[in-house]
Amino acid sequence: MLEIENLSRSFNGRTVLQNISLRLAPGEYVAIVGESGVGKSTLLNLIAGLDRPDSGRLRLDGEDYAQHDEDALTRLRRDKLGFVFQAFHILPHLDVVQNVALPLWLQGVEQEAADGPARQLLDAVGLGARAGSWPRELSGGEMQRVAIARALVHVPRLVLADEPTGNLDPANAARVLALLAERIRTAGTIGILVTHSLEAAATADRILHLTAEGLRG
Repeated sequence: MLEIENLSRSFNGRTVLQNISLRLAPGEYVAIVGESGVGKSTLLNLIAGLDRPDSGRLRLDGEDYAQHDEDALTRLRRDKLGFVFQAFHILPHLDVVQNVALPLWLQGVEQEAADGPARQLLDAVGLGARAGSWPRELSGGEMQRVAIARALVHVPRLVLADEPTGNLDPANAARVLALLAERIRTAGTIGILVTHSLEAAATADRILHLTAEGLRG
């Protein structure tokens, strides 16, 4: 269960988010839409523990992590979160399958054991044949699909996706969105998709609108 209670964040005296509340159950997948600058990415960063709220609570599986120290947040992200952000954050010194396997390595899974799940996810996003390629050899769309496979490989409790199909053609965008939705629902993962695309948002269970007044269904 993800519970967000009265979350607020300001920058330089400007209130970006105020008293945001949301509760999501395992297997639930929501899309958050809204105008540029309304705070969608800020909200995602707060949920991810990459930024700290000025006030409010964040609980995942009953653990209140809003005020955790950096070590505790690192463990939370490593063990329970999967990320697909606009910047791919693909490591250039690792090949494609190694990039996807990285979350498993960080959890202590040996390289040989991590290889199978990583290759299965690469097959699922249509990149099985590129497992041994280097990031510099990939297009932007291919790197985004690698990032999506990496976010899912360790079966996280919470997946956060910020415009995950922004660099994909329509066919691959549909494939990736279907994969995200299927994995979230079957694994009992909580999924939050931030997007400008109403077509992408429609793949979620429900759509939430973020405005200056708050988050509305």
